[in-house]
Amino acid sequence: MSHSVDLQPSAFQTVGPFFHLGCIDTRSVSCLAGAKAKGVRIRLICLVLDGEGAPVPDAMIEIWQADAEGKYNHPVDWQEKVADAECSGFGRLATDENGMCVFETVKPGRVAGNDGGLQAPHLEISVFARGVLNRLVTRAYFEGDRANLEDPILLLVPAVRRATLMARADSRKTGEWRFEIRLCGEDETVFFDV
Repeated sequence: MSHSVDLQPSAFQTVGPFFHLGCIDTRSVSCLAGAKAKGVRIRLICLVLDGEGAPVPDAMIEIWQADAEGKYNHPVDWQEKVADAECSGFGRLATDENGMCVFETVKPGRVAGNDGGLQAPHLEISVFARGVLNRLVTRAYFEGDRANLEDPILLLVPAVRRATLMARADSRKTGEWRFEIRLCGEDETVFFDV
């Protein structure tokens, strides 16, 4: 006996919001560099916005960075430099109701690129958000840093889009930088296919 089954599409569902579950208690890491870490102390304020410019209150940001000497605290970094033990180089936070999170760290040093040249100081950033099935990968460079003019990765990005990769210094607060991540729409942040 055969039965006929009518398949009906189910309602569209987005992924999440559940990212805060992975960020509670010991999983949140707001400080990437301890008080004794070498280098210039900075606060990085990340703001995640949707296509309408509204804050995304349930995103998760992960950051990887080199220490002030340009060495990652990771076994894959084969440079002969000794990593700063006070700089883990890793942070993870959920955004708040205003779409923001704040990291405490040091400004990273220049790291070697694949061509042997030096990259400009930057932070590697992964964004996880509702409706995003795979993490979005981007970088935050420091606006006004002269090394940006010769960074091999930044130079791959069309000049008109590079501004989306710039953290901007707060003129009112020394050492405070703001980085806006726009998930889509006008002025969408450049994301890398890695």
